[in-house]
This record gives sequence, C-alpha cells and structure tokens, in this order.
Amino acid sequence: MPPLALVGNLCRDVVDGGPPRIGGGPYYAGRAWRALGSRATIYTRCGPDERVGFARHLASLGLPVVMLPGTRTTSFSFYYDGSVRVMTVEHTGDSWTPADAGAVAPGTWVHVAPLLRSDFSAETLATLARGRRLSLDGQGLVRVAEPGPLRLDRHFDPALLEHIQILKLAEEEAEVIGAVDKLGVAEVLVTYGHRGSCVYANGQAVRVGAWPVAADPTGSGDAFSAAYLAGRSQGLTPVSAARRATALVGALLTGRVS
Repeated sequence: MPPLALVGNLCRDVVDGGPPRIGGGPYYAGRAWRALGSRATIYTRCGPDERVGFARHLASLGLPVVMLPGTRTTSFSFYYDGSVRVMTVEHTGDSWTPADAGAVAPGTWVHVAPLLRSDFSAETLATLARGRRLSLDGQGLVRVAEPGPLRLDRHFDPALLEHIQILKLAEEEAEVIGAVDKLGVAEVLVTYGHRGSCVYANGQAVRVGAWPVAADPTGSGDAFSAAYLAGRSQGLTPVSAARRATALVGALLTGRVS
C-alpha cells in the first residue's frame, strides 16, 4: 500500500462562543487515520502563537507530523443553526508554495485540505502532483479568503482541478459549483451530513446512506476524506471506500472510536 499524507493549515476554531480549539484537516484527518491504523504523515503549519499547543494536540494522535514555519493562523468562529453551520472568517492563514510541496515524499497518496481558496494555488497543486496521487477538499475552490461572514462563490481557477484524482465537496459547495459530474475529475464525492453521500465515478452516481448521530459534526468531512483515501489506496472501489468512510465517521461521532 502507498503511504498517505495530508497537507494543509491548522485553524483556530471558536464554536458557539466557547474557548478556542484546534481545527482543520490535519487534526480531524489524523484522528481518522489513527482509528484505521493507517501509515500516514501530516504536513501542516500555523502561526507562532498556536504552534506549541497545536503541535502537542497533533502529537497525541501518534502520527508523524512535519510542522512548517507559519506566520499566522487561520481562525473561524461558527455556530450551528440546526444542521446548518454559520461561519465567520476571523483571520486568513498562510498560502502554500511549490517549494513547500517538496517536503512530501514521492509516491504518496495526498489529501490536500485547504481551509480557504488562498491556501493552494494551481502551481502548488501541480508540484504536489508530481509522482503523487491527490485528493482535494472543495473548500479550497469556493471559500472566499476574506475576513467576515464566510462567502462561497464559483470563481475558482479551473487549473486547480487539472492534477486532482479525487474531489470531496460538501452539499453547499456542490450547489455553488453545479454539474459536479462535469468537472473532469475521476472521482467526486458529495457529502450530505446525516443524509449520507453520493459518489460520482466510472460514469455513475451512487448514493451511500448514513445513520444520523446526535453529536457535533465538526471535522466530519475531513475524517471522511481521510478514510476514503485510505480505502482507495488499499484497493477498495469508490463506493466501498465511501461506505467504510461513512462507518468510520459515525464511529468517531458516537465515541465508539476516538
């Protein structure tokens, strides 16, 4: 099996006015890979004020972590209105450069986890793709990188998708983009929270169900993407990988695994 990696910024989350906590793909994907026993490395960064505390949280996952220097931490505040997350961008973080991409080992299957559109350029993704297989979180396509209430739009650079084999979109992101099966990406996953997901692959669209769970769903998309990539790297079909990813997310949300 090829090694796995995640590349992306950590973030500082304030949920429902509570105390700040670690967030972002590196943390939540790491939890999923730990639960699966996957061979994976986290490549990440944040600002100097959060670096020591966030590094301690990541170390607790038991996975190798490469912390690149960072100048500022992406920060969000949000609350849930039913199943709808209402977000505000407090601060934007660092952008990843082609030089940063060179830290990732060749032959790796990589999940790229942007928090905002400014995190990864098409040039950086092209560099990451050399000798590697890439999965991308669609947040990096539609989330506008500016302070204030989070805005989504479809004005992304199409070149961002040229080197991507797997694209994961949340429901609201898919609605913004539209015609997700026409993007030219081999595998597109659209997640619908407790209503499951849809897998677009091999000219078909297959729905995958999920059981509703009463828990804070923050990070579920990152965990789903990580588990899906792990399954595909092990030879599972897209639908089988999505079903296993769904089961793992449910187990994490209900505390059956941690």
